[in-house]
Amino acid sequence: MSEMTNTGYEAVIGLEVHAELKTKTKIFCSCPAQFGGAPNTNVCPVCLGMPGALPMLGEEPVEFAVRAGLALDCRINRTSWFDRKNYYYPDLPKGYQITQYERPICEGGGVPVTLEGRKYAIELERIHLEEDAGKLIHRGDSTYADYNRSGVPLIEIVSRPVMHSAAEVKAYLTSLRRILLGIGVSDCRMNEGSLRCDVNVSVRPAGTEKMGVKTEIKNLNSISYAGRAVDDEILRQIQVLTSGGEVVPETRRFNEDTGKTERMRLKETAVDYRYFTEPNIPPLILSEEYIENIRRKMPLMPDERAEKLVGDYGVRPDDAYLLTASPQIADYFEACAEKTEYKSAAVSLFVGEILPKLDENAFSEYVNPGLFGEACTLFGEGKVVSGNAKKLIHMAAESGISPFVTAEKEKMLKISDENTLLPYVERAISANAKAVADFKKGKAAAAKQILGAVMRETGGAADPSAAEKLILAQLTK
Repeated sequence: MSEMTNTGYEAVIGLEVHAELKTKTKIFCSCPAQFGGAPNTNVCPVCLGMPGALPMLGEEPVEFAVRAGLALDCRINRTSWFDRKNYYYPDLPKGYQITQYERPICEGGGVPVTLEGRKYAIELERIHLEEDAGKLIHRGDSTYADYNRSGVPLIEIVSRPVMHSAAEVKAYLTSLRRILLGIGVSDCRMNEGSLRCDVNVSVRPAGTEKMGVKTEIKNLNSISYAGRAVDDEILRQIQVLTSGGEVVPETRRFNEDTGKTERMRLKETAVDYRYFTEPNIPPLILSEEYIENIRRKMPLMPDERAEKLVGDYGVRPDDAYLLTASPQIADYFEACAEKTEYKSAAVSLFVGEILPKLDENAFSEYVNPGLFGEACTLFGEGKVVSGNAKKLIHMAAESGISPFVTAEKEKMLKISDENTLLPYVERAISANAKAVADFKKGKAAAAKQILGAVMRETGGAADPSAAEKLILAQLTK
């Protein structure tokens, strides 16, 4: 799976993914952790770093971190603790970040991926808990600080440097996002910054063990952008080396407009964050009973749920993977499919007509499940053709009116009776003299043109097989 070119270089890639946890409150105080409030309204002395304000670790972030560790097959450390990471930046009001450095809550584990027909796990170094920083807002020549996000709980998921291509990076992020959504610990809305990643990239001569000089691409908030950034950075480093230059350690960003990575700052020396144990928070000690209780409450993993959809509804494996991209989509599909006895119709119509309309980042039902079930039943019972079943779904989504009512009112019920179809067939034959002549010359496909005319005149309501049979009978008289 190595990203190599004919220049003989191999890429080595590691990721640091930051996932905001979907908790009600911040990690060390009771301020709301929700996205989108007016600037500096969800703050208190603790998350603003006021002198004398003491942090208190909440229970929910710990449970969510353990849940993520179990889902990713990590070792859950029974004892872990928090550290201070000291640095100054305007979005960090305390002048330090509370994180886990020396002893994280989770270690090891891996993210399962399937790439080029091969299933394997991309190894993890660790998962640790920490608080998010605030956000800087730039307007003209001024910069404003919004501390609503300061103190929102994060887990940082750190992979080992074992990936070698942009395809592998995208497969890793897609699988990780699907799992975090599936177990309900994060909303993973990359457009809102609740899932973002830093990518470390280096290249080395293929077949060697020594690592090349590493660069870091910061704050990628799209899986697509992460892949494009990796591709460009690998190419850039190879071009530097093949032209006789040296890759220098630096922090870079991805320019979405140019598709190129750009230098932000050099890393001439390692930053000394002067880590030390956080004195105001005692060690986090987890019992076996606590961990097992969380394990018992774990929801089905996305792959397990996909297998269930295959078994219960006859969904194709590829479609089952798409339906379990988020638990909301899977729940919605099951709610829709349960409204009709015609499960195969429900699967094909949901995947083809509803799934493309759903937005994972702002999920809402496209059509009421009961109305969807009515359209499926009409199709399954043979009362409407496939095209009209699809139309009825979209009409119901827009109007909220029963497909049963709409099908009858708009004359969309399937026309199978030969006596009813015959006038349509005769008019189509009369209007398509060239197709008739072609058919008589031995071009059997010409009959399809006449069938198309019948379907158009009946608004798609004609039974295609009955209409085609009648057309052939008329043409061969």
